[in-house]
Parts: sequence; C-alpha cells; structure tokens
Amino acid sequence: MSPLELFAEPFMQRALIAALLTGLAAPAIGTFLVQRRLALMGDGIGHVAVTGVAIGLLTGASPLWTAVLVAVLGAVLIEVIRERGQTNGDVALALLFYGGLAGGIFISGLAGQSASALNRYLFGSLNTISSSDVLVTMGLAIAVVGLCVGLAPQLFAVAQDQEFARVAGLRVRSYNVLVAVLAAVSVTVAMRTVGLLLVSALMVVPVATSQQVTRSFRTTLGAAMALGTLASVGGLVAATFASYKVNVAPGPTIVLLALACYAIAWPIGIWLRRRARLREPFASGQAAPEHDACGEHPHAHGPGCGHLAVPHDDHVDYVHDGHRHAVHGAHYDEH
Repeated sequence: MSPLELFAEPFMQRALIAALLTGLAAPAIGTFLVQRRLALMGDGIGHVAVTGVAIGLLTGASPLWTAVLVAVLGAVLIEVIRERGQTNGDVALALLFYGGLAGGIFISGLAGQSASALNRYLFGSLNTISSSDVLVTMGLAIAVVGLCVGLAPQLFAVAQDQEFARVAGLRVRSYNVLVAVLAAVSVTVAMRTVGLLLVSALMVVPVATSQQVTRSFRTTLGAAMALGTLASVGGLVAATFASYKVNVAPGPTIVLLALACYAIAWPIGIWLRRRARLREPFASGQAAPEHDACGEHPHAHGPGCGHLAVPHDDHVDYVHDGHRHAVHGAHYDEH
C-alpha cells in the first residue's frame, strides 16, 4: 500500500482529525500560559494525567475520561496553592511532576498492565485512536478553542496584569482557574497525538515561534494556532511517509517540526525587531536623553543618516560623535 492510499484508511483519517484538533487547542491555551510565565505548567499537568490514565487502566474505565478528571483536579489544586502563596509556583509544579508520574507508574503496575499500554499515552499513538476518542477529542478541543478565543480580552488582562484586572472588575480567581482547567483539558486532548511527555512542547513552541514575528497579542494567538496546526498535521504526514523506510513515531516528529519552525522564525524576528528600531528610534512616549548643542559639523545629518534621533516639537536632533545636529521641520516618526 502506497502512502497516498494509506490516507484513505479510516484509522488514518481519524488520526488526521485528532492532529488538526490538537494543533488548534494546545497553542490556544498555551498562549495564555506563556503570557503568565507558566510555560512548564503543561508538563506538570501531563504528569498528573499519567495517574489518571493508570486509574482508567486499573478500573476498566475510559483512560481518556479518567485522565481529564485527574488532570483538572490537579490543575485546580496547583492554581489554589499558587494563589494562596503556600509554596512557590516552581515547587508546586515539581510536586505535580514527581507525584503524578510516580503515581501513574505505581497504579499501572497494580493494574497488571504492560509498559506498552502506558507508552501509548506517554508518547502518543495516533494509529490506535477509535471513533469515540475522536468525538471526545473534537468536543473538548472545540470547547477549549471557543473559550480561549471568545474570552481572549479577559484572559489576556488577567494574564498580563492581575492588579489592573481586579481594578477593572474582573474575577481574577475565576479566570485563573478557568485557564488551569483549559490547560488540563488541552493536555488530555493532545495525549494521543504527541503524548503526555511531549504535550507541553505543542503548547509552548508555536507560541514562542509566533512571538518572533508578531507584535499584537491577538495576532500572536492566531499565528500560534496556525503554526500548531501546521506542525501537528505536517508532522503526522511526514512520519507516515518516513515510516515506509524507518520506524518514525508521529509525536516526536510533530515536536521536531514545531522546533524547526521556531529555528526559521528566530532570525526573521531579529531582523524585524532591528528594522522596527531603526524606523522608530524612540518608543512611544519615551523622553529624549539630555544633550548639548555644538557648532557646525562637516557631516550632513538628516532622516536617512542612521544616527540616533532626539525628538523635539518642531525638529529632530541627530546625535553623532557626542554633538547635536538639528534638522528643522521634520519629526522622528516620519523616518
């Protein structure tokens, strides 16, 4: 069977749908986690979800639903601990890391399951996704994306400045808990695609990539979701074609493709930021530095000379070699 014929198979179509939904949902909530400097929260929740998967294997229930339940409880707990200041955020995340992973391995041993049963959730297994898994994933992913996009202004305000959000009348605690719950749901949505141990990469790397080339939060959110979809679907397709010659897993391929996008965007971002600084030497509202006047200078200064511009009401001073050179009738924001 050729690779193109393989995409006509039902299991491959289910895998493509799951990859598409994961690529949309994970970066959507990851944008707010990165904004709050909680980029590693996805890793902590992923380790807690291992315990949920093990409970499902032990009880015979659906591992997807038990993982959702345990991950949500763990995320809410870490948010409550962080808010009340009983311990630092990194310490609380460390508790999630160690306790969740150890509990999952211990319970799966009690269930008598082999390591391969747990590996499907740790590293992803798109080829074993059932129709019911796709429906559950679709519902959860749509809920995550809908809430992230619909409540983007409120979630951004809380993530950016919680004191300002409180003054503005927002329920900061409720929105923080909502972000934690959505992160937990996104982790369980992505566990069959990239695996619980790699899910944080899909939540963070597309966001970091989009931040290199965008300047507004809304643009960053949209670009991150687009890049996440590209990495998920593109990684699955690349792994499918490569599997005819070597044994390539889709999960790591998706993450490596996302990292490759970041490697491409990074120098582009440096160039764009440098170009923006040259075009607008001073940030909006920034006061000009003190400078002294001097006499004539043989160099002709102007908007295109490339020297530091000092803004004034009716002219621009270009500072060169410690001297000021005035160009009247122009403003620095016109260059």
